[in-house]
Amino acid sequence: MTLIKSGAAIAAGLLIVGAASAQEYYVGGSIGITQQNDSDNSGSTGAFTTGNLGDGSTLDVAAGTPYGWSTEFDSGTAVSGEFGARYGSGLRAGVEIVYSQSDVDTHTGVTLGGGSIDGLDAASIASSPDPLGVTVAQVVADGRGDITNTGVFFNGYYDFNQQGALQPYVGAGIGYVDVDVTYQPSGITVIDDSEGKFGYQIKAGATWKLQNQWEVFGEYAYRATEDIELDNQLFPGTLDIENTQNVFSIGARYRFGG
Repeated sequence: MTLIKSGAAIAAGLLIVGAASAQEYYVGGSIGITQQNDSDNSGSTGAFTTGNLGDGSTLDVAAGTPYGWSTEFDSGTAVSGEFGARYGSGLRAGVEIVYSQSDVDTHTGVTLGGGSIDGLDAASIASSPDPLGVTVAQVVADGRGDITNTGVFFNGYYDFNQQGALQPYVGAGIGYVDVDVTYQPSGITVIDDSEGKFGYQIKAGATWKLQNQWEVFGEYAYRATEDIELDNQLFPGTLDIENTQNVFSIGARYRFGG
């Protein structure tokens, strides 16, 4: 977190200084692949009665009962655009708009009250009075849905080898991200909601300077937000969803000169 805060402080400070000390301005954009990391979803229920457990019985679930499962995501797409400025001594700062989207691959390991309910009839969580003939595990394995991140970041960078054509760099930033999550296993809506959260990212990449004020770059970013807390629409309760990702991208910048 120290590196993140330092990068953000550099970005904010340099952007405030602005035209008075900037040596060069640029605008850039990138496209890439995002690898959304698995989420260990966890939450607590409201009070409700389950559907048929498969043997004709039901269960009264008390408010505050813990529950959760794990979600795996497919690789997705990421795009970004940034306006920034270069300063002396290799410092650079920018305001970046980001967007990424990844589909859900599967859900596994559903628990309620600390124990697995994978083997129960799916009627138990679907509030059905009649057995459905498939287990909870079978229903959630069909992981439909997605997670979408849209945000703005204030970034600070340091460019190495400033006089060379190839310039490695590192960076960090903080920002605000709107996270939209849809979990619809087997077409059953469990989560369909969004929340805005504080976000941060750490970056490393390399810039290759071309002629006519153009440059291209390749970049890796680790990007994350605080856990997203959303309402469960299948039964009463809330769910905390982890939101971290690795983004690999390529892009181009145009330098306006200072």
